[in-house]
Amino acid sequence: MLTPAARPTDAQRTVTDESADREDADPESADSDVAERSGGERRVHLITIDAGINPATADFIRESIADANRAGAQALIIELDTPGGLLDSTKMIVKDLLGAPLPVVVYVAPSGAGAASAGVFVTMAANVAAMAPGTNIGAAHPVGGQGENIDGDMRAKVENFTVSLSKTIAQERGRNVEWAEKAVRESVSITEQEAVQLHVVDLVASNLDDLLRQLDGRDVKVKGTKRRLDVAGAEVVRKDMRLKQKLLNIIANPNVAYLLMMAGLLGLYVEFTHPGVFFPGVAGGICLLLGLTALQVLSINYSGLALIGLGLALLISELFLPSFGVLGVGGIVAFVLGSLLLFDTSTSDLTVDRNIVYSAAATFAGFTLLVSYLVVRTQRGKPSLGREGLIGEIGEVRQRIAAPGGKILVHGEYWNAVADEPIEVGEQAEVTHVQGLRLTVRRVVDQRQQRRVAVPGDQS
Repeated sequence: MLTPAARPTDAQRTVTDESADREDADPESADSDVAERSGGERRVHLITIDAGINPATADFIRESIADANRAGAQALIIELDTPGGLLDSTKMIVKDLLGAPLPVVVYVAPSGAGAASAGVFVTMAANVAAMAPGTNIGAAHPVGGQGENIDGDMRAKVENFTVSLSKTIAQERGRNVEWAEKAVRESVSITEQEAVQLHVVDLVASNLDDLLRQLDGRDVKVKGTKRRLDVAGAEVVRKDMRLKQKLLNIIANPNVAYLLMMAGLLGLYVEFTHPGVFFPGVAGGICLLLGLTALQVLSINYSGLALIGLGLALLISELFLPSFGVLGVGGIVAFVLGSLLLFDTSTSDLTVDRNIVYSAAATFAGFTLLVSYLVVRTQRGKPSLGREGLIGEIGEVRQRIAAPGGKILVHGEYWNAVADEPIEVGEQAEVTHVQGLRLTVRRVVDQRQQRRVAVPGDQS
């Protein structure tokens, strides 16, 4: 083990470690990396996380750490405001922060922001944890998908694992281990001033400039080696998510994923029931694929997904089977239960807004009832087309009907017609039977009961 006097300087160690890692693979790349670092010592990278912790967030942080290290930045600052997120993604971020090759600062900001649930672990895993005035941190107790407590043996397993994770992070970063355990077991939440007093975070900074000023000259440990931050007045380089990450970050929101899936199913249903419209089918297919993509990266309950599928199947069946509402009611119940259970997992505290679930259920139910009403009314109504549609219609005789027959105008068409008695031109006749292209008619005796006949050119 090297003594302090024999240790190389921090800058020398940074270049040496990086060059050694790259020397075997590509010596020229190592030389260029050293040159790049020498010109970027007064630079810090800044990224913003203002949504739930999900795979897109984890991928963005990992890329940002690598980019900042390649650019020779003094530090990476993560401006954080999150309500929580997926446990698996949180573990990935914690692992990247603890093993980062450069100092990482997590700054809970702006005022009004918070580091809740998964955000607690991300904040404590940083080399330096800072908070803006008017922010809070805590409430890291694991819950189910709807915010409810986890019961039984699963509760103990998840809680104990989460406690061990928080204690490990706190010990590694020299933070308050006792509070880290309370944040999980008792779901405690504290303000920024309390966080500094309890040694949960390191400092409170009013803005980014104030943060850099307080960070300057601070010693941090990076992979077991002390490094002094030299960031006062450093250039701040803001990095944004790539398009793929932005898209995944948006659709990985449970509310967005759920709405996309519902819109996709509704669009495809409209296309199947009304072929040739095209737009609902195209839009529905795109929405459904995006929704399924989100479900691949989110923790979902497959029982909930199966219930949603059953509910939709029952609602569609109601349109074609005379169940007198039994299938429709069963479909709505299955649909709502499936929607509420969809993200109910032990590895996530994400959930779908219940108002969205109830609105989606009401939309599907209303659409199904409307279509069912129209179908029943059509079935019970008098046919208007084909052979059945001619029976009972009133036409005007255009060629005297006598043996062997004459012609009558019905529905704007001329038909051959026969009758039991002669009917003169201009009289009204009712269709009583259709045989091929010949109609059997009878004279309308009561003129008061005659229905108006649509005759081409008649504007009366």
